[in-house]
Amino acid sequence: MKITKICCIGAGYVGGPTMAVIAQKCPHIQVTVVDLNEERIAAWNDADVSNIPIYEPGLDAIVAEARGRNLFFSTEVDKAIDEAQIIFISVNTPTKTYGKGKGMAADLKYIELCARQIARVAKDNKIVVEKSTLPVRTAEAIKSILDHTGNGVQFQILSNPEFLAEGTAVQDLLNPDRILIGGDASEEGQKAIQALVGVYANWVDADKILTTNVWSSELSKLTANAFLAQRISSINAMSELCEKTGADVNEVAKAIGMDSRIGAKFLKASVGFGGSCFQKDILNLVYIAKSYGLYEVADYWEQVIIMNDYQKRRFSNKIVQTLYNTVSGKKITFLGWAFKKDTNDTRESAAIYVADNLINEQAQIAVYDPKVSGKKVFADLDYLETRTSAQNKKYVASFEDPYAACEGAHAIAVLTEWDEFKEYDWQKIYDGMQKPAFVFDGRNILNAAEMKTIGFVYHGIGS
Repeated sequence: MKITKICCIGAGYVGGPTMAVIAQKCPHIQVTVVDLNEERIAAWNDADVSNIPIYEPGLDAIVAEARGRNLFFSTEVDKAIDEAQIIFISVNTPTKTYGKGKGMAADLKYIELCARQIARVAKDNKIVVEKSTLPVRTAEAIKSILDHTGNGVQFQILSNPEFLAEGTAVQDLLNPDRILIGGDASEEGQKAIQALVGVYANWVDADKILTTNVWSSELSKLTANAFLAQRISSINAMSELCEKTGADVNEVAKAIGMDSRIGAKFLKASVGFGGSCFQKDILNLVYIAKSYGLYEVADYWEQVIIMNDYQKRRFSNKIVQTLYNTVSGKKITFLGWAFKKDTNDTRESAAIYVADNLINEQAQIAVYDPKVSGKKVFADLDYLETRTSAQNKKYVASFEDPYAACEGAHAIAVLTEWDEFKEYDWQKIYDGMQKPAFVFDGRNILNAAEMKTIGFVYHGIGS
């Protein structure tokens, strides 16, 4: 099958960048990204590409090249579904906040709504591709909905999970470690797989495109994120032991990372991991294991989350204890709110939970992040429902200038590893702070010796 038209439902962190790169690399394919969020689509269509809703290095240039040529952003969902041969589902799959599986299982209501809309609109055969991170056997549910439309249309369901790291998403798309496509073993299923293989083959080497059955593909995504998160929680567990014994976690990480069996990646001790995937996917894995009665397996993976939550609490507790067991009325400046550098995504960011803990202690929080707005900071805190929106605004202020954010602060907490933080005039910052001036480096990015020479009381992670 020669693919000429692709539709993607969902213009978020996965759908937008993925479709932009497909459009750039496949100028012969019309790619339409649809979303019911009019504000988001308007931002994707902004004449100034620096205003697109997702910040990823290099993404604006790719959008500028392909948009209007063969890349389109629209709210006309039905029209795009009707015209497309391949439909990517790339909508949000948050963790359930209600009912059975609350706090662990993935909430699939948006996926089901997509499936029902495709079933209602489609007049000819379609290939439907799961791009969202989903629990195992979701494809089966989607196929059940689509196959019972009664209009004679044939659907093939493929699983094509994303393995993007935010902050490097464009490079991950241009030069992926692998493309994973899962589908049915039938002749029609294999044809559908090859149709999608043909799209990626425009820029990805054949030996990097892996095809499996659909269940293996779905589970591989959850497993990959669980393994990566496990490494972070493992080194964070060692960071506290390092602090107690006089070891340096950076030296420990370097030593074990040189073992070729272990490797150096994801051994960076920090205040804890965040983002939309790690916690959600592990909780999903835990829920699946429990649903099959595999309680020991579930407990093993749940400990990764428990360790991560503990690391965030430990960081905020250390701030309180170091500031003479009270931060009430004291100004604590947060440098960074995004869950990692080079992205404006704040989902499950450690900063949110550290701030929440310190607000409970009546601290005054000043926030500066180069890519996150004050509106988003307050939205993140309000989402926790720990207190009213008015109370959050009483304790938190957002700044557009880092030096203003730090002026008069009792302490600075580095919550995101933005490169620019290393380049600041730290002497100037020190001179404007309350004394003693404390720095809590939750990402271990600052030069500890230089900070101490200036006069800061410096606390890193794991040393």
